[in-house]
Amino acid sequence: MKKFKKIYIEITNICNLKCEFCPVTKRSPKFMDINTFNLILSQITHFTDYIYLHVKGEPLLHPNLDKFLDLADNYGFKVNITTNGTLIEEVKDKLLNKKALRQINFSLHSFDANDLNFSIEQYLNNIINFTFDAIKKNNIIVSYRLWNLEEDTKSIEKNRHILNLLENSFKLDYKIEDVLLDNRGIKITKNIYLNVASIFEWPDKNLKQSDTNGFCYGLRNQAAILVDGTVVPCCLDGEGVINLGNINENNFSEIIESPRAKAIYEGFSNRHIIEELCKKCTYRKRFN
Repeated sequence: MKKFKKIYIEITNICNLKCEFCPVTKRSPKFMDINTFNLILSQITHFTDYIYLHVKGEPLLHPNLDKFLDLADNYGFKVNITTNGTLIEEVKDKLLNKKALRQINFSLHSFDANDLNFSIEQYLNNIINFTFDAIKKNNIIVSYRLWNLEEDTKSIEKNRHILNLLENSFKLDYKIEDVLLDNRGIKITKNIYLNVASIFEWPDKNLKQSDTNGFCYGLRNQAAILVDGTVVPCCLDGEGVINLGNINENNFSEIIESPRAKAIYEGFSNRHIIEELCKKCTYRKRFN
């Protein structure tokens, strides 16, 4: 039986922000209901130990997030959440003390990409206060992300204020900038990390760039299930272009063994790209 390192579950495709680096989905806005979430968990229970509540959308918006975490715990899953962090103060009680919550990733670059009605200091303080509470009460892993770097130093300039706030909050005796670019990530303290990466473009069949040769971990280390139950090869198919099937109609085990899914897997094994969307994916080049 195939075992994935992680399976993404999109519990909502609705977001409270509009970041230019994350195209708004053309799909109908939706929150996943708890029965569908339960169906998904029951079907993937033997296929992974880790679920990630993210594809498109902001997971902290979901009104039943706490119930979803409890249900995941009942099945024995460990949960990772990726969030823009703007709602953390409002929903922290839904996250603290949840056994299933393993890691939460805060996309700090989201703040700079939006015109918000509160300061960067307030934004970061809410996230950092939650971090201290969560580690103390639940021993989770927290990752701060700055995925907005470019080849020059301008991106560091626009992140410098965030880095200074982190240095002061954690009383660091060094400048993060001095070690960041060489390492692409640092451990701030126990269970707290800062990771950086360059800007990437979401795959789109309309992009000019196209490759026929290459490798990806889609359907090898990961798969994703969209809010309506559609199964896709990876978390970057935010529009469900590579629709492998729907868990409301077929079992997950059947879907990932379908001829189309097998062709994708075997193609990447031979460094041959089958799907048009995958040919247009620049993120995939990080694995080559």
